[in-house]
Amino acid sequence: MMEKNKIVATIGPATNSPNMLKKMFAAGMSIARLNGSHNTLDWHKNTIKLIKRTLPDCPILLDIPGKKIRTAKLTIEPIFKKNDILILTTELGFDGTKKISLTNNKLHLFLKKNDLLYADDGTLKFRVIKIIGKDIYIKAYASGKLKSAKGINVPHVNITGNLITKRDKKMLQFAEKNKVDFVGLSFIESGEHLKKIRKLIKAEIPKLVAKIENQKGLDNKEDIIDNSDCIMIDRGDLSTETNLELLPQNQKKIIKSCIKYSKPVIVATEMLDNMIQNPYPTKAEVLDIYNSINDGATATMLSGETAVGKYPVDSIKVMKTISENALNTSSRLEKKLEENGMAEAIKNLCDFLPITKLVAITVSGFAARIVASKKIKQPILALTNRENLARSFNIYSGTKGIYYKTRFYKSSVEHIPRCLKYLWKINEINKRDMILVISLGYPAKGRRMNFLQTHYVKDLIKVFNWK
Repeated sequence: MMEKNKIVATIGPATNSPNMLKKMFAAGMSIARLNGSHNTLDWHKNTIKLIKRTLPDCPILLDIPGKKIRTAKLTIEPIFKKNDILILTTELGFDGTKKISLTNNKLHLFLKKNDLLYADDGTLKFRVIKIIGKDIYIKAYASGKLKSAKGINVPHVNITGNLITKRDKKMLQFAEKNKVDFVGLSFIESGEHLKKIRKLIKAEIPKLVAKIENQKGLDNKEDIIDNSDCIMIDRGDLSTETNLELLPQNQKKIIKSCIKYSKPVIVATEMLDNMIQNPYPTKAEVLDIYNSINDGATATMLSGETAVGKYPVDSIKVMKTISENALNTSSRLEKKLEENGMAEAIKNLCDFLPITKLVAITVSGFAARIVASKKIKQPILALTNRENLARSFNIYSGTKGIYYKTRFYKSSVEHIPRCLKYLWKINEINKRDMILVISLGYPAKGRRMNFLQTHYVKDLIKVFNWK
């Protein structure tokens, strides 16, 4: 999968079947996402197995809840009118009939009368009337329905507690054990927050996708970006936790900072919300996706559109078409990479030589990430000898991660011809290609691209007598 813009699609009841997964992948899905706030761990375990069995090359992103407050699983999802009074409670066991249980058992301690409370990505608004024990009485601003497992936001209320919950630790262990490629981390507020999470993960995967979705996250965005593997802009929580009217410029600021640090960034929430129930997007949705990609987003994400929507495959096709149109006319933000001037040189070579493919021979994916950030027009083949990392490279723009079981030498570059022959054998390069090969040339220390070669593949076939 070497699409310039990646499409993250959430797998849910509407799409967790081999047939639907294949259709979604064919339509343009780059990464399969699972929402850890919904369904059981057994469901997620079985779905991970299903995805790996059906789409072995498709990376998997598991979103874990973090400290986000949600409604519990409800038997009755209450329907209410304007000015109706609902009772939320931090006591578990209420099914929505009389009271609505919340996942946070201390929220009542931090609220006071007249505090504003939002639900379901800010689509529902309430005012706190009174608090009696663990019960929070709220008054609705408009008619609506409060559903199970929907987010609860209380902007400007400082809710203290552990940065990493017991549930998060359990889900991180689950993610590592089941070998997902990425974990989405909610309400990340600092680089230190990420460092603590990283210490809990003993393996190289999963990679960390930090979600910026409140004011602390915005204030510390560069520290967060620097310590993450990828950023997700969760616009639902970000808009309710900060200011809806400032969402466009906040999104642009985050993307600009991600470009500065050469980190991939996913834009999420209500990208094609209309297509949950309807076969076509709105004009505003088309503009939103186009502008997000034009600003520099690496990926766009579908949530309810593919998890529970009526048109999951069509949603992916629409997003792919809009993405391609945006990339064809994009005037990307240019940036200077102080850490690696090679990236600019590589881009110039790709612009002025008849190069058809770029081959990054990399252990960690660093070379692929840096070059991909330049949005070169050629597809990038990122070859590594670490099987567990290969799929994670697919999140980089225009990049396909490839695993090859071989030794990478620290005192020579003799493994490089062997890697190129492997790419030829699996038909990733052919005799019509002119390739640019980038790697770490030895002897060298650190993560520096200091090795460049251009080759006509037909010459390699002849010289090395490939058969």
